[in-house]
Amino acid sequence: MSTKFSMTLRSSVKVLQSKFPTPNYAIHTFVAICQQNHMKTHQADIMARGLPKRKKIDGVKHILLVASGKGGVGKSTTAVNIAVSLKNEDPSKQVGLLDADVFGPSIPLMMNLDDSPLLTKENLMVPLQNYGVKCMSMGFLVNKDSPVIWRGLMVMQALDRLLRQVSWDPVDYLVIDTPPGTGDTHLSLIQNVPISGALLVTTPQTAALQVTQRGANMFKKLDIPVLGIIQNMTSVECPKCQNEVRLHSKAANLLLENLGVPVLADIPLDNDISQGSDNGIPVVVASQESPQAKSYKAVAQKIIKYLNDKENDPVTNKL
Repeated sequence: MSTKFSMTLRSSVKVLQSKFPTPNYAIHTFVAICQQNHMKTHQADIMARGLPKRKKIDGVKHILLVASGKGGVGKSTTAVNIAVSLKNEDPSKQVGLLDADVFGPSIPLMMNLDDSPLLTKENLMVPLQNYGVKCMSMGFLVNKDSPVIWRGLMVMQALDRLLRQVSWDPVDYLVIDTPPGTGDTHLSLIQNVPISGALLVTTPQTAALQVTQRGANMFKKLDIPVLGIIQNMTSVECPKCQNEVRLHSKAANLLLENLGVPVLADIPLDNDISQGSDNGIPVVVASQESPQAKSYKAVAQKIIKYLNDKENDPVTNKL
């Protein structure tokens, strides 16, 4: 307990004792509250000193996280198509795509990239490029058939290397494809680099939406703007009559409304999207005039507008 605090406390107690000659409950309560508040302030000060400070990545202007609570909901497919759409919608801007899923990297396959990055004179890795997008992934650094069997600390060190030992400069929009869940990778990114916003990807099933809600709450608690939700596999088109069949229930709709986050796009279950991902040709490249490609294009336009508005008015945090 500091000397200054002790002197202040004794002074306050003497004032109370002058009004209450005998020890009483009020004085003991006052002392207990003062000590408790001091301990909370002291602990908060220690924790604040221990947390890493957010540091910008050299040459990177905006960072956009693409996240999902569950795996298998089309998060990487969304990240790829959003990144390529950002480049197509604003060709003057430089776009980067970082695969932060160390254990299950998907970007090399989806972006049709299978080389090892070169090194600059400064010993920085040069991102591989396709469709005008700079890409970096753990999949470029290990054999595609080799599993990554690492503990948390090694994963965080690898992530830091992918962030800061890459020659990103310049990049206006860096899209980060995060692993499923709300674990170490998300916390490390949020604590270490300034995030402009997060996109949540889900499917219309209640089980997926419940986990998405946890993800939304995590970002809100950590003061990261949630730009919106992209729902994948929301419908399917009948191959005979071309009627759209919706796949979600009323319960899922209610849960989605309770999230309080705007739905930016409903992407149907579509063979072109699946084949494009498997062949390394995003649907926004392979079928530019398809409804699916136009949906990704519309999301990219909203993101660009949001980031431009944010530059002009830092308080803005809504699409």
